[in-house]
Amino acid sequence: VQLQASGGGLVQAGGSLRLSCAASGHTFSNYIMGWFRQAPGKEREFVAAIRWSSGNTYYADSVKGRFTISREKDKKTMYLQMNNLKPEDTAVYYCAAQGGLIASSVSRHDLYRNWGQGTLVTVSS
Repeated sequence: VQLQASGGGLVQAGGSLRLSCAASGHTFSNYIMGWFRQAPGKEREFVAAIRWSSGNTYYADSVKGRFTISREKDKKTMYLQMNNLKPEDTAVYYCAAQGGLIASSVSRHDLYRNWGQGTLVTVSS
């Protein structure tokens, strides 16, 4: 599985960005695709995930109500719409994909074997 993330940039607090993750090289019917982020000096943390087949979504508490994850099956692309951005959302955002995950495991970055290259999101105050 190859993943290509894009859409990062610089935005003021309260603004919006949409990240995209284009996937290739595999069928994804049993896959979870997710977004993680890593700020300087911090651990990589879970942001959101979506089950490719059903569209079921999962969110970190810190982004619930502000971020929306979605996918377009025919384009093999996943999105992360980020609204009401805060300075603490500043990080490199990575997309990831993994088959066979159960719902209780989707937030564990150590279980994902397929990663995109990351895209930087900077939110200024």
